[in-house]
Amino acid sequence: MVSKPFAVLTAFLFTLATLSTSSAFPNLQVPNRDMMKRQEVEDSSVPAQGVDPPPPPGPLSFDGLKLVNDRDHPWRPLRDGDVRGPCPGLNTLASHGYLPRDGVASPAQIITAVQEGFNMDNGAAIAATFLGHLLNGNQVTDLLSIGGLTPKTGPPPPAPAHAGGLSVHGTFEGDAGLTRADDFFGDNHSFNQTLFDKFVDFSNRYGGGFYNLTVAGELRFSRIQDSIATNPQFTFKNVRYLTAYGETVFPINFFVDGRETERKLSMEAAASFFRDMKFPPDFHRSSHPTSGEGVEQVITAHPWLPGGNADGQLNNYVVDPTSADFTDPCGLYRFVVGALQGLYPNPTGILRRNLIKNMGYWYNNGFSQCAELHPFGQL
Repeated sequence: MVSKPFAVLTAFLFTLATLSTSSAFPNLQVPNRDMMKRQEVEDSSVPAQGVDPPPPPGPLSFDGLKLVNDRDHPWRPLRDGDVRGPCPGLNTLASHGYLPRDGVASPAQIITAVQEGFNMDNGAAIAATFLGHLLNGNQVTDLLSIGGLTPKTGPPPPAPAHAGGLSVHGTFEGDAGLTRADDFFGDNHSFNQTLFDKFVDFSNRYGGGFYNLTVAGELRFSRIQDSIATNPQFTFKNVRYLTAYGETVFPINFFVDGRETERKLSMEAAASFFRDMKFPPDFHRSSHPTSGEGVEQVITAHPWLPGGNADGQLNNYVVDPTSADFTDPCGLYRFVVGALQGLYPNPTGILRRNLIKNMGYWYNNGFSQCAELHPFGQL
């Protein structure tokens, strides 16, 4: 049985499709109701000094069916210096101005954007965003890159921490992605036409030309087998193990027009999101807040345990019994807290304050059933 916190957490990404990895990882005010009345968001700006991170935004005042590919949010091509990453949902939101078009945003902006653009459940949006921000964002400036490392997030934190963005291998980005290659092969964040061709092939074979939950279960299993056979450094555990399943249902829950009665994604719409980072014409978001619906079906199609190829050898998959999985939400919480302790062995001042606050926001929106840990003390 998959617990609600994990179904919520895995919904993003794309993801957080943003929202994935297993290595040691790696201010703007709370948006008021006037924020989304702006025509679009052009660029982020780095605060001159540390930012006091605000509490995450709440649910939308209107969370029903809505045209989101509208005149207020036109698609625009990338400019020099704009960043995009492994999550097609966040890439699309940035290209339409729901996020800053340069691809650097605060957690509050991301939470608001995924709700406005895709009608993501508020709790899911908060849990996924703060997971990515804690592991890959700049805690002092309260900014996160949806792609790779950029000076736009501000001065880097002291090593071994980083603010490398969602493209950092091992947290939100990870192996066995649906349309992105494994990091071992050199480019873990760009659209991969060969993998998209496989996405289309499986949709034709198992979904009658559409991507649905049946296709998702078969494709997820096949991509795991691909990585076992071709990537000697394949790792599939902890955060990545969980997000890998979440990213398979993301396209069904968020990329299907909200006016459609069947939850199946056309190949034209899939190409628009995955390849072009663009809403399809006249696209309407989901008619209700949604998150990880369907993830249990994907898991049960081909049950698989977390692990990875051992000793740098192909076809040498070894299960890791210490990895977080879907049966123990608190295991993931403890793992991430431990990773943060490794990244920030002795934080002080604004950095320490912001870590404590952001860890609290994450804990309160997905892990409140677990014993709260305070590795950096309390405020």
